[in-house]
Amino acid sequence: MTATYTFDVFSSLDGFGAATGDWTGYWGKQGPELLAHRLARYGEKQRMVFGATTFRAFARMLASSTDESEMRDPWVTRMTSLPATVVSTTLEGPLDWPDATVARGDAVDVVARLKEESDVPLRSHGSLSMNRALMAAGLVDRLQVTIFPVVTGRTGVDPIFKGAADFDLELIESRTLDGSIQELVYRPTLHG
Repeated sequence: MTATYTFDVFSSLDGFGAATGDWTGYWGKQGPELLAHRLARYGEKQRMVFGATTFRAFARMLASSTDESEMRDPWVTRMTSLPATVVSTTLEGPLDWPDATVARGDAVDVVARLKEESDVPLRSHGSLSMNRALMAAGLVDRLQVTIFPVVTGRTGVDPIFKGAADFDLELIESRTLDGSIQELVYRPTLHG
């Protein structure tokens, strides 16, 4: 049986994964419903998969955060307690992350193997370039996009689908959180 792989990403309405300037995490739009829903999603048994750049960013942010900061929201704390695979050609273990291992090689090969071997679903939060490659290879079963009600045209960074292939998306789940945040879950297939 092949494990399901979910690419989980936060986005502004205009497709950016983050912003500079005075925007805070979640673009300042998080509420109790979003945070409880995220905790429930990450409360399920699963294995996290990160690219090296995203893993380094998470590890850096967590190391510099306090117990009261957004980086210590309960769902993030739960995410760090899940088993994780970090796809990298540059990182060396052991990693400063509980139950994380480095998998060397091409992300497509690593994730294809993980999908065959894992007895739990796989999830990746962020890791944009890695997940674009995995989508192009047909390895992403679910694309979960949480859209925050902001446009970051001048300050947006990390365009989520910049340089991605073309995809048709079949909507399989949708919900509104805190009255204005949209979570959309799609099944992607290459277009054409």
